[in-house]
Amino acid sequence: MTYRVKELFPTLQGEGAQSGRAAVFCRFAGCNLWSGREEHRSTAVCRFCDTDFVGTDGPGGGVFSTAGELAASVAGCWDRSFGDGGRSLVVCTGGEPLLQLDTELIDALHSAGLEVAVETNGTLPVPAGVDWVCVSPKAGADLVVERADELKVVVPQSVDPSTWDHVEVAYRFVQPMADPDPVVTVENAAWALEFCRAHPRWRLSVQSHKYLGIP
Repeated sequence: MTYRVKELFPTLQGEGAQSGRAAVFCRFAGCNLWSGREEHRSTAVCRFCDTDFVGTDGPGGGVFSTAGELAASVAGCWDRSFGDGGRSLVVCTGGEPLLQLDTELIDALHSAGLEVAVETNGTLPVPAGVDWVCVSPKAGADLVVERADELKVVVPQSVDPSTWDHVEVAYRFVQPMADPDPVVTVENAAWALEFCRAHPRWRLSVQSHKYLGIP
């Protein structure tokens, strides 16, 4: 299988249960809920994405002809960027990474010494072997992933996050939706805070990488 990657970069995980952990982000091109093009946003299932996942022209991105080639690129990025200690982590994200992430690539990443995490919208089955699954469901999309390590709901959406209470997870987060208007962003954060107060089984997640100015 050929893998199309928008960008590949070292950073610290900025969200959710593994926030603050060193990681290589592998952002796959493409998504099944939005084309990534602004002219299609108003009719997309997911309309609030703030990520560029179109094409393969980002830093470290490209078209990888084999799983081994991509795994070697991920491992090389880790080795160049981080010191010794701890298990190497790759976060497979997008777009929607499960359009491309398969067992062959998972096995190749494991063979390269990497722990494999995925951030998915939950509309596609998760292949066997993924070490950490973060599912971020979207209103209006059918959820097929009902067991994961963490659930992260961007809020507010058109449905209450409790819609997804049936998903079996260790951690539940609501994360305020970013908006070009800072007033709206503050309002979204207030919404999330009130939800956590009213539903203590849920925790607050913030996009700390944006505050820290890292990718």
